Amino acid sequence: MDDGAVKNRPLAERLGFAVAGLCAGWRRERSFRTHIGAAGLVLVALIVLQPAPVWWAIIAIAVCLVMALELINGAVETMADLLHPGIHPEVKVLKDMLAGAVLVVSVGAVCVAAALAWESLPRVLMVLGIGR
Repeated sequence: MDDGAVKNRPLAERLGFAVAGLCAGWRRERSFRTHIGAAGLVLVALIVLQPAPVWWAIIAIAVCLVMALELINGAVETMADLLHPGIHPEVKVLKDMLAGAVLVVSVGAVCVAAALAWESLPRVLMVLGIGR
């Protein structure tokens, strides 16, 4: 068996690989750290707004999609740089498309946040004494 193979390893070992990947993403990817910070702010907003559980689930899915895609972006860019260290037009296209994918998912997450804010607005205004 190849020592680098992950398949058929014990669960604890595979989880260790996953945690190592998250740590690498944290160390190497500024965008990943930014998204983690944004996720923290989102958590604070959820605690303050106290929306229905379905909103927690929708927001969690959106946040996890953004962070997972950011990790994929970083991994593929790292592989592209390893395989082709020089500037190549096709590598640029690859990286631009990855960045575009992260942007699309991020815009979707912002739309989810906007929908939650819109739904929560009347209650927030009442708490602030501005609404009826």
